[in-house]
Amino acid sequence: MTGEPSSLDPAEKVDLWRQRFFEAQAAAEEFILGQHGEEGLAAWIQANSRITADLLRAQRPAGVSATDHFMTRLQRQLLLYDSAVTSEPQPSGTVLRNADCGILRYRKRAARAGVVLTFSSPCSYCQELNTAIAARYVEPDVTVSCDQAGDGCTWRAESPHAP
Repeated sequence: MTGEPSSLDPAEKVDLWRQRFFEAQAAAEEFILGQHGEEGLAAWIQANSRITADLLRAQRPAGVSATDHFMTRLQRQLLLYDSAVTSEPQPSGTVLRNADCGILRYRKRAARAGVVLTFSSPCSYCQELNTAIAARYVEPDVTVSCDQAGDGCTWRAESPHAP
């Protein structure tokens, strides 16, 4: 290599951060499964959910419910990968519809490029992790659930006491 490296444009930076996160996550998953099996993965999800819930508590803006903060974080996470996600307020809570998951699309593209994936689909991991985060973070009377459909999913945060 010679000369000064050229700076990256914003789209290249986004792609590089996605790639680096993907690499780190894949390495952690492979290591945990290889060293500790499914029990290790369950422990990883619990540790990750505890750490994330603690961070969310520290970062929650004043006047925003934990549930709204969690659902906004989830929506923004999906948008980082250009998912087709919408948020719909409902009488019982909030519904996030992820019609085309960018995380799943990104992983499928990586697999086609020859990357060996730890999981055949990231969906069950994402669902387990995010419901574990919600269980530790959102208000006690709120239930967070996820239904998978095709290349997307629907997340619901519902309270029986919603107005």
